[in-house]
Amino acid sequence: MYRIVATALWVVLQIMKLLRETGHRPVATAPPLWKSRSAPLLIIPICFLLSAVASHAAGDIGIIKGADQFEFVYRVKLPEITGEACVWIPLAKTDSFQTVTVEELNVPMKWEKAHDREYGNDICVLHPQPEDSGKTIEVRYRVVRKEKASYPANNAEAARYLRPEKLVPIDETFRTLAEKAAAGKTDDLDRAKALYDHVMGRMRYDKSGTGWGRGDAKYACDVRTGNCTDFHSYFIALARSIGIPARFAIGATIPADRNEGTIEGYHCWAEFLADGRWVPVDISEAWKNPKLADYYFGHNPANRFELTKGRDLVVDPEPESGPINFLAYPLLEMNGEVVKPETTFMFRRIGA
Repeated sequence: MYRIVATALWVVLQIMKLLRETGHRPVATAPPLWKSRSAPLLIIPICFLLSAVASHAAGDIGIIKGADQFEFVYRVKLPEITGEACVWIPLAKTDSFQTVTVEELNVPMKWEKAHDREYGNDICVLHPQPEDSGKTIEVRYRVVRKEKASYPANNAEAARYLRPEKLVPIDETFRTLAEKAAAGKTDDLDRAKALYDHVMGRMRYDKSGTGWGRGDAKYACDVRTGNCTDFHSYFIALARSIGIPARFAIGATIPADRNEGTIEGYHCWAEFLADGRWVPVDISEAWKNPKLADYYFGHNPANRFELTKGRDLVVDPEPESGPINFLAYPLLEMNGEVVKPETTFMFRRIGA
């Protein structure tokens, strides 16, 4: 985009230079531009320039509609391995909204593919040894992603997404808050919208202090701050408490305003079931971009990449810490303790 703008500016400057060199009258005595015989020469690049600037401004809001294509690199560097260790790394899958091709899978040690029991996520499990210290695991994906709107649900799924989870309980506090927020609404779509607005108004996107980022619905309810996991855990707890099935997904947002580089971290969102359809919501992004609040109730843009679905993932072999809260960054346990390895997400947009 920046090259387009620079090119248009260069064309305008070259035409202005040409006009001077061909003996056009000084500006003080020249006719207005729109009356000049040279006007058509300038109008085209100026319009091109304005169009480019407008397109860039639209990209700043962070959404790409329709479809997006990109390479996504998931890279993990192991720390020093000093004892018994195990690592669980998500492996993205193809679904109705993303087509995923693994272009390169570089795991320089023995590993196995596992699946969590409830949601069927693919997970790479490895048992690094001391000699694997400092090694890098890298998965390079090629992804075609479609913008997501509401889509048909399997009615058999509804009961699963009404059950509580470890950090997303269903209790009287959430039920009271949800009933108050949705008072007077009878349709599940309208009730969910009321809960969406409630979370937008009650929460503040703030990653200061401790406790945020675990997707703890009670923490979010009490402290009223957090990141995307906290926003959506709170929404899911509210929805389930009044009988609206809701579920969690996590992955990454692909930047809309550039075509390659590093991605700061993971991003998550939620879906709820209404009128036989799953409806996507992204409340934390709506909070950060209020002008897009209507869009994010019912849509995920195309510049997304989903890694896993669900919470409390039960996998064999199971971590000593129990079911996996959610899986975007790798989970590394060493000598019974959770250790955070260096993890990098990178992307390159295809065809840009």
